[in-house]
Amino acid sequence: MSLKVLSAGAVKGGVSQIAAAYAAAADCKVDVEFTQVPKMRKRIADGEITDVLVATTGAMDEFAASGKIVPATRALLGRSRVGVVVHKDAPAPDVSDTDAFKHALLAASAVVYNDASSGVYIAALLEKLGVTAQLGDRITVVNSGSAIMSTVADRGLGAMGMGQISEIMVMINKGCAVKLVAPMPDAIQNVTTYYAAVAVASATQDAAAALVRELTSDAAKKLFAATGID
Repeated sequence: MSLKVLSAGAVKGGVSQIAAAYAAAADCKVDVEFTQVPKMRKRIADGEITDVLVATTGAMDEFAASGKIVPATRALLGRSRVGVVVHKDAPAPDVSDTDAFKHALLAASAVVYNDASSGVYIAALLEKLGVTAQLGDRITVVNSGSAIMSTVADRGLGAMGMGQISEIMVMINKGCAVKLVAPMPDAIQNVTTYYAAVAVASATQDAAAALVRELTSDAAKKLFAATGID
């Protein structure tokens, strides 16, 4: 028996560990693919078959409305916040409130975020703060969470990135030359909620439901907390 999981990338640290433990305990193969939520939405809308989905509130609502998930299996996995990251040798900018955060943006030599859900939020936030035009070509949009950190590391001491704290921690643990400054200020924070659910198209729904229960258990919440998901 094998299970396929299609998951948002921000929860990779916890999902990978729990899926591996479940595979060993249940003596089955679990293939987990991590992707950006907008791409996941398109793939599921186009008819891709999977057993378990791990996605944001909006995506799960969409999957439920279109009959792609088993509603009774939908369960809260956790919440992720956006953090500010700089090169590991750079002085940490003050991002304690909205004004300080805006000042730090304008002082940065590069401002980096991705084109996934959190990046869409950041782009809108920069517009709201009135800094998009001032930043101009200092804005760099990359195609993944990990690319935020690698780009900040490559750009050096003046670069500043914004990404999911869970993804920042994964890259720091891998030795990427960046550091987490702090979460973005509460007044402009973007909290992303993630759920897991069984796909209607799954041919192994009982096993898929068992994996969802593992992903959303009390023990899983403790593991996710260590990866930046609360």
